[in-house]
Amino acid sequence: MDQIAYVNGSFVPLAEAKVSILDRGFLFADGIYEVAAVLDGRLVDNASHLARLKRSVGEISLALPETLERIAEIQKELVARNQLVNGMIYLEVTRGADKGRDFAFPKGTTPTLIMFTTVKDIVNAPSAKAGIGVITVPDIRWSRRDIKSVALLAQVLAKQAAAEAGAGEAWMIEDGKVTEGGSSSAFILTRDDVLVTRQNGSEILPGCTRKAVVALAEERQLRVEERAFSVEEALAAKEAFITSATLFVQPVISIDGKTIANGKPGPMTNRLREIYVDFARATAV
Repeated sequence: MDQIAYVNGSFVPLAEAKVSILDRGFLFADGIYEVAAVLDGRLVDNASHLARLKRSVGEISLALPETLERIAEIQKELVARNQLVNGMIYLEVTRGADKGRDFAFPKGTTPTLIMFTTVKDIVNAPSAKAGIGVITVPDIRWSRRDIKSVALLAQVLAKQAAAEAGAGEAWMIEDGKVTEGGSSSAFILTRDDVLVTRQNGSEILPGCTRKAVVALAEERQLRVEERAFSVEEALAAKEAFITSATLFVQPVISIDGKTIANGKPGPMTNRLREIYVDFARATAV
């Protein structure tokens, strides 16, 4: 079956999905994106993703071409047309195409809205059982990381460095502290059983999965501290893990080649993954 994409009001074969070379997403990275997981043919925590989409476009004065309700309908239709059972749906909105290449916002352009799906078995990913290593890299991104911008070159370079090192993710470091992963939020479990993850602010993206995991942990009376932590603190921790829409909860077993604890996924991480998967299945729409 040919994969179907959505482009500006039409469902088309992926091979025929096109936007103008003058689109500002292509020329200026003038756009916002979201990625939501699909589990058992349903969207996971999608309301949270759409709320973040609304906030991000608002931060750059970009009008959505459709209502959030209509976007959700399009997402579900795309999942159905692709007969997607497990995977993800990517959404991007840009300021559209002008008649030329001028930096200032053009007047009268229609925003571009595209979506496509990808198959991925997130629940049964081997790395969730084995754990991954991470490397550390300097955080060279702009200062508004809370906006889910399509300008991802710094993250691309970080993830490429991780791939070349045989690691599963890169943790970005600023002022001696971990900000977040190239495409994930970072957590540690301290020796006194406190879950630590960086507080939301302009330094990091407010992760939807991170938000849900914190809430699920607090519901179970686990101690959570939202603050910055160093690599040294992470290496001294009992456990570490990352969260994202396309990974859920994934154990981290080493940093820059140095093992954390016994070098195996920890029981708290495994339990939080189970809890999150249950939450995802129970609340997906």
